[in-house]
Order: sequence, then structure tokens, then C-alpha cells
Amino acid sequence: MFNPGEKVGLVGNNGAGKTTLLRLFVGKIKPGNGEVVIPKETTVGYLPQQMKFKDRRNLLDETLTAFSGIKRLEKEIENINNILAQHEDFKSDEYKRLIHRLSEAHEEYQIKGGHSIMANTEKALIGLGFTRDEFGKPTSFFSGGWRMRIELAKLLLKKPDFLLLDEPTNHLDIESIQWLENYLKDYQGGVILISHDRAFLDNVTNRTVELLLSKIYDYKVPYSQFVKLRRERMETQLAAYRNQQKMIAETNEFIDRFRYKATKAVQVQSRIKHLDKIERIEVESEDRSRISIKFPPAPRAGSIVIEAAGLSKSYGTNLVLDEIDIIIERGEKVAFVGKNGEGKTTFAKVLMGELEFNGNLKIGYNVITGYFAQTQDELMDGNKTVFQTIDDLARGGIRTRIRDILGAFLFSGEEIDKKVKVLSGGERSRLALVKLLLEPYNLLIMDEPTNHLDMRSKDVLKEALLEYDGTLIIVSHDREFLDGLTSKVFEFRNRKIKESTGGIYDFLRRKKIESLRELEIKKTGTKTFQKEETTNKKKYIRRKEYEKNLRKLERRVSKLESEIEIVEREIAEMDSVIASPKEFANYKSGKGFFIDYEKLKNKLSLRLKEWERCSVDVEKMKR
Repeated sequence: MFNPGEKVGLVGNNGAGKTTLLRLFVGKIKPGNGEVVIPKETTVGYLPQQMKFKDRRNLLDETLTAFSGIKRLEKEIENINNILAQHEDFKSDEYKRLIHRLSEAHEEYQIKGGHSIMANTEKALIGLGFTRDEFGKPTSFFSGGWRMRIELAKLLLKKPDFLLLDEPTNHLDIESIQWLENYLKDYQGGVILISHDRAFLDNVTNRTVELLLSKIYDYKVPYSQFVKLRRERMETQLAAYRNQQKMIAETNEFIDRFRYKATKAVQVQSRIKHLDKIERIEVESEDRSRISIKFPPAPRAGSIVIEAAGLSKSYGTNLVLDEIDIIIERGEKVAFVGKNGEGKTTFAKVLMGELEFNGNLKIGYNVITGYFAQTQDELMDGNKTVFQTIDDLARGGIRTRIRDILGAFLFSGEEIDKKVKVLSGGERSRLALVKLLLEPYNLLIMDEPTNHLDMRSKDVLKEALLEYDGTLIIVSHDREFLDGLTSKVFEFRNRKIKESTGGIYDFLRRKKIESLRELEIKKTGTKTFQKEETTNKKKYIRRKEYEKNLRKLERRVSKLESEIEIVEREIAEMDSVIASPKEFANYKSGKGFFIDYEKLKNKLSLRLKEWERCSVDVEKMKR
């Protein structure tokens, strides 16, 4: 059971059923047994890992489709106002009904934040890494990862009662992840989150639900505390399992010993029934976190591994890197960070000789480079099996541990006999990563290596990289993975590269200090975005009174205009009588005529003065 406002992390090994559970919640698939109960009034928003997109609008218009309900209200309010403007009978039931519905529509519009949809949309898009210059670009201009950001923005702006997010950080950079963290922490509704990003889970969730061996374990704590409690539970479970196995062995021994002795028949049958009734304790078949893998020793290279001076790279007229200077020395482990599209992957490809460039680039003496990117899987032989692919590279004692190594990267059982050509994109990427672990490189360039790994696989990889004695360049948005692994950060921003010594959290702390004013603006914007609904409700009474007074004044102006028109018509008729002696002779004579005439003149003067005053008040209220 998930409660309103709860922030839940859904964890477990790949294949444990996390995504299946979310799909059950939103009705994408039906349960084989039991049922999923969601109250009718509860709204649920779901972001899967992958989606099919339809390109029909530009970025801003596509994001604004999140407010389809508010847009319908705007149209209804406009239609009602048009009808009321033409209405003449202000006492009719139809007029009263329209006024009542208009009041309700205005109230609903206000509570839903109708007046701030553009501001909220801009905050969401900028928070997720888009620029204002991109608002008018067609959605087809953006890559799949950026399209997922558009879908995430739309989902957040809808503000459902529950957000179901499946690996939302896979397509985000560090700044966007931090913005999303702040948003979700303050989110009024509930969040059920699948993520392999430890820091993200810790900063967002307050409850952890683990799927393991077709069972669910519920912990009312964030992820880091869950890990400690889980370890204690596993130790207790393992002890119980061993005790049970010992008892089962002793019982079976008793049964085998006395099975054919008539004097023990009753006891034997009793123990056989007892064994049949025992609920067998299951433990996880393998603790992959204990698996240790080491890179082969790195051949010695020169003291300077990479040196770039005045290096630039453009795609047509699009300048990505502008005269950058950078030096990386032997044995350094550095992180490349920055918003997507700022040139991190481009520079990695330049280093690998895959792209042409302007300027100078020197690769050091005896540098042997290993490169991991999402496209590296394409270089493998599709007709080989998973096991053969690794067996061909393994040397020495590592050959006896191939199954363990593959298991650490989520290949187990019959999966190691699959041919590479039938593997999914994520599986091929993991296999390419294992290949990289087995070859003797002294420079490793790794572009988002953790995207398809679960937490234990990331632990195995990080342990190996910590022990690696070569030079490491890693592009990643995973703060927890980078923490303690790198000692220098290169930030890609505005076509330049800025060097920062220290680890990833040193960089983030320093960055906040350097851009304090910008950060405060973002923080205020996020709070406003998150608490918009609460603020609207607090302002509702004042706003309702304002709307009521404005409508009252507008109705009064409209009524005065009608009365003035009638009086002016009556005065015009009397003027025509005065102007025609024949008509005047036929009209009632005496002072009565002119008394009525003066009364109309005075009435017109009073109505005009009141109309002018009310019209000025309406204009002031609308400013």
C-alpha cells in the first residue's frame, strides 16, 4: 500500500520485476492473480524508460499540452463571457446560471494555477536543461534523451497525485538531476521511483521497497539506511537458512535410518509430514557485491598523456568547443561533467581520433587507449556467444572466473550462451564493459558506463577502477559513482573547459558558492514552482473577492450603458417633438412636458457620471 505524499524508492536486481510493478499500477498489464486498487479520484503519472514520440509541435507547445484541462477552462470562460456580453435580461435564470458557472470556472482556474502556466513551464524546461532559444524548435530537432526530458517536464507540470518514474535520471546531467531532486523533495503528491542512482534515491525518498526472489520487503527508511538494515536481514536470513538446512539434513538422516523399522514407523511418518509442511527459507543465490575484478596492469606511458592547445570543434556552423586548453597527466583520474550537448562526448571522440578538429592535440608516448561508449557494442562479433566473447580475451587465472565476472554484470545461467546479435542494447553495452576490463590499456575513456548497470554491478566496476593503475577519463552524471573515484573535474560549459581540483562533491560545493546569486534565483523559482498550489489556495479568498468585485463592476457598467442608451433615445424623441411645432401641438402641453424633459436630462447626467466612475475603477482593477 502506498500512501499520499510518500516518496518511495523501488529497488532490486535487474529483472526482479520493478518495471513490471509500475506497469501493473498504471494498467499497462494485468495481474495474473489479485488486483490493483486505485481510487477513482486519484491521478497517476507514469514515465517509462523508453517511449515512442510523435513530432507535431515545437518544444514549448508540446510541453503546454500538459495543461489541456486548464486550456479547456480558458475556452469555457471566454465563451461564457462572450454570451454574457450579449445578454440583456439580467434577471433571467439562464443569466444567473451562467454567472454561477463563470464563478466556478474562475475558481477552478485559479486553484489549478491557470495564471502561472507559462512561468511554470519555463521553470520546468530550464530546470531540465533546455534554453529559451530552444523553445520554438520542433521536437524532432531533439535526440531521444532530450525527448524524454520533454515528457518528464509534461508529467511534472500535470501534478498528478502519484508520480511513477522509471530511471528518470538516465537522460539527465548533474545540474538537471539536482533540479529534479529539489522538485521531487517538495512535491505535494506521492512518488514511486526506480533508480540506480544512490545519491538521488537518498535525497528524494523516505521509504524503500525491495523486490527480491518474487517477494517484497518494505523499509520505512531512505536507501542508505535500507542497505544497512538489508545486510542485517540477510545475515539473519542466512543464519536461519543454515539452521533449517541442518535440521532438514538431520531429519532426512533419521528417516533413512529408521524407514524400514516397524517400531519407528510412526516417528518416521511424522517427520516426513513435518518436512512436507516446512516453508523452505530462500536466500539470494549469489552476493555479487563480494566479487572482485582487477584490470590488467597498465603498460607504462609518458608523464603527459593528453595535451590540447587551442582545440576547436564545430559541426557545420555549430561551434561546440572553442580553443580549449587541457593537460592530463599519467595516473590521473578525472571526470568530465556538464550539461548534455556541451561537448563532453565530442571531446572524447576527438581524443579517440574519430572526429576532425582545429588546433593542436598531442597524445603521450606509448598511450594505449580503451574506449567505452554506447556504440562500442557494435564492434563485437554478433555470431559469438556472451561466454565466447569474453573467453577469447581472458588470460591466465581470469579464465577460471569468467562466469563470476559475467554474473557480476548481470549475465547468469543460460544468458551466457546467448549470441551477441540477440542481446538488447543494454546487454551489449554491459558486455562491452566486461571486454574493457580484460585488456591492458593505460588510458581508459568511459562515456556513461553505469547507464545499464544495477547498483551491485556499479560497485564491482567502481572497485576495479579504484584499483586501476592507469589514467582514467570518465563522463558520468552519477555523483555517488564518481565520489572518491576522481580527483579532478573538468566542467564543459559555454564551449570552454574549466578545471577544478578535488572530487565531485568538492566541485559541486564550489560551484554553488561561485554561482550563489544564480542558485538563489533557481532555489526561489523551484520553491515557487513546488508551492504554487499552496500559495494559490492561500490567495484564493482574496482573489475570489477581487473577481467578485470586478464582475460586479463590469455588470454595473454594462447595465449603465443600457440605461444610458434608453434615456438618450427618450431625450432624442423629446428633442424631435420640440423641433416640430405640429408634433409638439399634438403632445401633452404645459409644464409637465418640460419637467419630464429635465428629469431625463438629470438622469442622463447622473448615469454618465456613475458610468465614468465605474469604468475607471474597472480599468484600475485590470492593470
